Amino acid sequence: MPHEFPHEPRLTQALRQLLARQRVAALATLDAQGLPFVSMVPFAVDHDTGHLVLHVSGLAPHTGNLLRTPQVSVLIMQAEVDGEPVHALPRVSLEGVAAVLEPREAAWASGRAAYLARFPEAEPMTQLGDFRFVGITIHAARQVAGFGAARTLDEADLQQVLRSLA
Repeated sequence: MPHEFPHEPRLTQALRQLLARQRVAALATLDAQGLPFVSMVPFAVDHDTGHLVLHVSGLAPHTGNLLRTPQVSVLIMQAEVDGEPVHALPRVSLEGVAAVLEPREAAWASGRAAYLARFPEAEPMTQLGDFRFVGITIHAARQVAGFGAARTLDEADLQQVLRSLA
């Protein structure tokens, strides 16, 4: 659960809660022909580095795509609730650059720890040779927290939120 920041703006609190509560995202990459490809990925936030962390298989199309073209977009949104309007669902679209985290680097250790803290059941997959951790450095975002509640965030504002999640 995220830390509470009582004097934090309402939209920042909503963003922090969205990132803490949602565990899956839509990852948009570009294929070899430059066409968009979207896939579902579980994600964690590494508060040490401010990265979104994915654990991906080398066999997955999105892995080859992000290795070839590291610019990615990620959509994280609140799940739909039966009977509730869907047009104002809280969501954030993140723009960033993906990079494979190398096991000999500190970012790999902190990324792995953040991912396994959120998904302890994934630990056996970390032993498989074709899986790797990917860190996404987020540079910009567009947040929609409901009707009339939207904003664009820059990298500094995003990093403050991402590094505060634990």
